[in-house]
Amino acid sequence: MKTPLITGIHHITAMASDPQKNLDFYAGLLGLRLVKKTVNFDAPDVYHLYYGDETGLPGSILTFFPFGASPYRGRQGNGQAATTSFSIPMSALDYWMQRFERYGIAYKQPQARFDEAVIYFEDPDGLGLELIANNIDTRQPFTYGHIPAEYAIRGFWGTELWEKTYERTEGLLTQQMDYQFVGESGVRRRYAPQGAAQVGKFVDILWDSVQHHGVGGIGTVHHIAFDTPSDESQLEVRETLLSAGLMPTHVLDRQYFHSIYFHEPGGVLFEVATTPPGFTRDEAVADLGTALKLPIWQEPKRASIEAGLQPISLEKALAHYPQ
Repeated sequence: MKTPLITGIHHITAMASDPQKNLDFYAGLLGLRLVKKTVNFDAPDVYHLYYGDETGLPGSILTFFPFGASPYRGRQGNGQAATTSFSIPMSALDYWMQRFERYGIAYKQPQARFDEAVIYFEDPDGLGLELIANNIDTRQPFTYGHIPAEYAIRGFWGTELWEKTYERTEGLLTQQMDYQFVGESGVRRRYAPQGAAQVGKFVDILWDSVQHHGVGGIGTVHHIAFDTPSDESQLEVRETLLSAGLMPTHVLDRQYFHSIYFHEPGGVLFEVATTPPGFTRDEAVADLGTALKLPIWQEPKRASIEAGLQPISLEKALAHYPQ
């Protein structure tokens, strides 16, 4: 059997407004680790914040471009990766509902989906999120200590693609991207990687021919990145995509991984990112997320970049949502 070139989800990137509120919510309320504090390589006056597990393993990383008081608010709809799902133990349901109630976070009561229990909620910018309670995820959680380890988030469960129809996107996933169809419930069709552990890597297509088209902006997902093991496998993926008539970009250096980008048939922006070099290339594990890291070509401008960024504080975030 051929070794898969795509092994699951690498990261998901969304757009936010206030960076401190974003840090408060994801590190303080949800207990994710601030793995990397850097800037948007294409717009260095904007942070790029990475949240995930202890070392930032693929399948745990949710990242944000927080644009501040931007008027460009998005609208979720077709052509987007709309809802991001995190995995928790089944025994953690009551803990998270009580935590949401304590801090006034609106959520929907648990709903059954396949063999899971699902809680839907939104972040301060309206980004759709879910906690997926299950009994099969054995990954180790990260906790700053204010979330008991037995209840802490394990990483992603998966993501939703909202589409007008599913056939062409399914063809891409199953023919060029090493995913396979694994289940269906109503208009939800689920896919998972071939020949690899599937937990934390699910992609669900929700198809609705009359749903409005999404508009990018604050509170929406910018792109979903899939994981590939190496630079060599990434080039193979790129050739496969070109042969299928898609238009991937050239390889771009994102410092912690190398990337190619393309739009899938339904309009969602996909990325294929390499596993290495990873987030410990410029910080020790114990120090991840503590310093502002810049790409080497921006280092001469560090003083002006730092002066233009809103100060943010992890300590303030953890104090905002304590145990």
